Amino acid sequence: MTRRHVPWLLLALLVLVQICYPLTTGVTRARLTVATVVLGYLLAVGHALLTRGARTAAALVAVATGGGFAIEALGVATGFPFGSYDYSGELGPKLAGVPLIIPLAWTWMAWPAWLAAVRLTTPTGRGPDAASAGWAGRVGRVALATLGLAGWDLFLDPQMVAEGYWVWRDATPALPGLPGIPVSNYLGWLLFAVLLMSALRPLAGPAVAVTGPRDDPMFALYLWTYFSSVLAHAVFLRLPASAIWGAVGMAVVAVPLAVTLLRARRRPADRPAPRRTGVDTPA
Repeated sequence: MTRRHVPWLLLALLVLVQICYPLTTGVTRARLTVATVVLGYLLAVGHALLTRGARTAAALVAVATGGGFAIEALGVATGFPFGSYDYSGELGPKLAGVPLIIPLAWTWMAWPAWLAAVRLTTPTGRGPDAASAGWAGRVGRVALATLGLAGWDLFLDPQMVAEGYWVWRDATPALPGLPGIPVSNYLGWLLFAVLLMSALRPLAGPAVAVTGPRDDPMFALYLWTYFSSVLAHAVFLRLPASAIWGAVGMAVVAVPLAVTLLRARRRPADRPAPRRTGVDTPA
């Protein structure tokens, strides 16, 4: 097995575990939740390490895992920025009231959301223009990556609250159809996501400002998360409102990403063969 196969193998295991999730209940489902997050974390950090080196992987862990734990601990202790909430004991051991897998979840989706934003804001995904985007381009990239990560929570929180993994003390005001989760939670996600994405590029270096074929597993992860979540919430988990909210919110990044990747795959076949001239031209 080569290095490029490792992310694909981890992605396959992640998909298998997620397929099993709606078929289980109780303790088994909680364990599958933990397994999913751990696999997603290994996939994201492992991909960053294998494709861009130790600096990028360390930066991702620092801002997403370390920052994720810090913001969650602050939230549990003070209610800022997500609202006042508590975690149950079903997700494993806690530190400062935060299950240890929670910061891993931030990391799991932050990396593919970032790469998706890079791919969409630099259509070729590579070259000097991609690595040295202007101020407006960098702001747009951070904004798109922020929405790409925060949009995922429109699936995540309704699902986890329905399972009883965490609960808010005051869940008003809430989005229509999503009781039990205050709007402040989604605003908190936006706040932390923009801080995370703003810090990632300076800490990780120019390697994270370009994408290429090596990032296909992360694009597949992001699109799988989107489309499988819509299906699971609408059909298997009986959460139609979050299926709609998540489908709309995460589509801001997922749909353009899917279209961009499809066009890139078709483009070589659509180009006419170059006309041969010079010494190859018959007399």
